[in-house]
Amino acid sequence: MIPFDFEYYKPTTTEEAIELFNNLISLGKKPIYYGGGTEFISMARMFNRYADAVIDIKGIPECNIFEFKNGSLIIGSAVTLTNIAENNYFPLLSLAVKRIADHTIQDKITLGGNLLGTIIYKEAILPLLLSNSRVVIQGNVCKKTVQIMDLFDKKLQLSEDEILVQVIIDKRFLSLPYSHVKRTKNEKIDYPLITMSALNDNGKVLVAFSGLCEYPVRSLEIETILNDTSISRDEKIKKSIENIPGKILNDISGSSEYRKFILYDMLSELFDKFEEVG
Repeated sequence: MIPFDFEYYKPTTTEEAIELFNNLISLGKKPIYYGGGTEFISMARMFNRYADAVIDIKGIPECNIFEFKNGSLIIGSAVTLTNIAENNYFPLLSLAVKRIADHTIQDKITLGGNLLGTIIYKEAILPLLLSNSRVVIQGNVCKKTVQIMDLFDKKLQLSEDEILVQVIIDKRFLSLPYSHVKRTKNEKIDYPLITMSALNDNGKVLVAFSGLCEYPVRSLEIETILNDTSISRDEKIKKSIENIPGKILNDISGSSEYRKFILYDMLSELFDKFEEVG
């Protein structure tokens, strides 16, 4: 049970949601936008999250779109992980979200909730970073569409009053050869030691990681190393590990040295797989 009272709103447009947010702020209240609600509910029960009001965006049609349009796949931020997995329009994304929590919870977690949550792993973002996706953001002033890589710096850099409306993925990325590997300490459904998502874009390896650092990682420098034809596979992997752009996690799941060991094997297996598909 949540140990505090809060107001609940379910607007039907992004403009209405923004207006509600601003009105609540002007009254001295602390509102938050609410998608699937799994993180808010669990953290509020543990006294780790508080809000005077929640603004549920699941009633906004734009946030529930899941369709192809103008050569792109559009996924609303309120679309659930289960819906993404079952439709399987983007196989790499489907695989990534299938390994986030169990099936019952996947029915509640939304794409936006995973991308914007406080949990560090955010595994659904990996395929979106690799496919150079665009995101649609609604703010006070206007609605804008930006490249996800331009908005991502350890996390998506949205202000509290902005709504993540949709993700747009170029159709050509959906059918590229792919790999998704998740290594966990114990169970299949668990936080990752390392999750790796990869695409083979006409022979070029694109790769991103979760669980390696305190935030998801896609490094263009690492991709340059992995695609350098002048050095051996072993050198590529070693140099890539040396150039991880951040401190490698050292926690209860595994030490940083163990993560490096796991990563070496994962990258070696990735080369084997992509060599098979040519």
